[in-house]
Amino acid sequence: MDNFELEELWRSVYRKLQSELGRAVVNSWISPLSVNKFVSGTLYVNAPSMFLRDWVVNNYSEKILDLCQAENSKIRSIDISVAFPSTQKKNIESKPITESSSIENNIDFSIPLDPKLTFENFVVGKPNELAYAAAQRVAESDKVAFNPLFLYGSVGLGKTHLMNAIAWSIKSRFPHRKVAYMSAEKFMYHFIKSVRYKDTMAFKEQFRAFDVLMIDDIQFICGKDSTQEEFFHTFNALVDNNRQVIVSADKSPSDLDGIEERLKSRLGWGLVADIHPTTYELRLGILQSKAASFSVKIPDKVLEFIAHKVTSNIRELEGALNRIVAGAEFIGREISVDSAREVLSDLLRTSERKISVEEIQKKVAAHYSIKLADMFSERRVRQVAVPRQVAMYLAKKLTTLSLPEIGRNFGGRDHTTVLHAVRKIEQIIKEDSSLAEDVSLLTNILTK
Repeated sequence: MDNFELEELWRSVYRKLQSELGRAVVNSWISPLSVNKFVSGTLYVNAPSMFLRDWVVNNYSEKILDLCQAENSKIRSIDISVAFPSTQKKNIESKPITESSSIENNIDFSIPLDPKLTFENFVVGKPNELAYAAAQRVAESDKVAFNPLFLYGSVGLGKTHLMNAIAWSIKSRFPHRKVAYMSAEKFMYHFIKSVRYKDTMAFKEQFRAFDVLMIDDIQFICGKDSTQEEFFHTFNALVDNNRQVIVSADKSPSDLDGIEERLKSRLGWGLVADIHPTTYELRLGILQSKAASFSVKIPDKVLEFIAHKVTSNIRELEGALNRIVAGAEFIGREISVDSAREVLSDLLRTSERKISVEEIQKKVAAHYSIKLADMFSERRVRQVAVPRQVAMYLAKKLTTLSLPEIGRNFGGRDHTTVLHAVRKIEQIIKEDSSLAEDVSLLTNILTK
């Protein structure tokens, strides 16, 4: 293929990616890429940085390859590699990356924002009114209102929604301001890569260049001493230069275990705003707002039923409504309180009886005749490790806790350890009928 054919192919793929992934995702991750050449069945694509290259390879490479092959069957593989700015071609629908603009373009490394998570779509009630007002104040002010803004609350109550809403509002009102929004896990990923490639100075310059730094789920760096140290210095540098810092977590700064006291103190400097569990009135308001976006009519009695029965968090609340609407649209099921009760039977059982991780640990330990302390120990012998993994699996299945939250209940283990345990038990119960019976029995004991 000549250069013209390559550019035409890439434009077509770009448009299809926008249609399938959304404009926000494509602008953040695909736009910085540029097609380079086609040799012996391989399409070579340039990326402006190692981080962006790794993210695209891990998340979008298969999709890109499928679309490219649909355009030209001769393409058998794609090679995405990092090219120095001076060697890159001009990107489709984006500015060329240059040495002088490389720091500025690092905003593309942020988590892609969800276009549905705006202030306009956030339902306000007593449990979240302070957090909402503080978030709006920070987003609308051309000066730093309070530093940092620290939002905290349990999983699924709206922290991420407010973080996205702040970022969208700032980008709209102050397009010249450089905003970085990422999870604490991504911050740590950036930092570890900078250490690995002996490029910590570039890391420091990059993060100190932002006007607004937003970190979601800061509890992820609990116990990560080196990452905490770097975040502490980054935080101080930004605050000293009157740059805005916004942080979210599942607990208040003073209640975060595994965080250095000096960092706890810094995080509590500005305004700490919590989001309380939802009330019936707020849940009903959220359901009414979401119901208005559907093409089918949902009776008020059904919305009231869901608001009464699903009380854990907003995500489950909206998920319950989606299931009811799907039943109506896909199989023609009438929407009524009775049909809602049937569709949501599993969710209602979980909601009606709250199961704690501690209860799960006790039942599993008793079933396998091991000590409760083994649930928190580092022992890896099979007679201890398998019951511990079963308990983690059941905690994921029977509670609404996140993986990091479950890990903290098992001796402060990392969320990846919990994920590994869940996947391993899921695989074993397909092959081992004995373990499958154990899990089924324990599930029945815990849910009755």
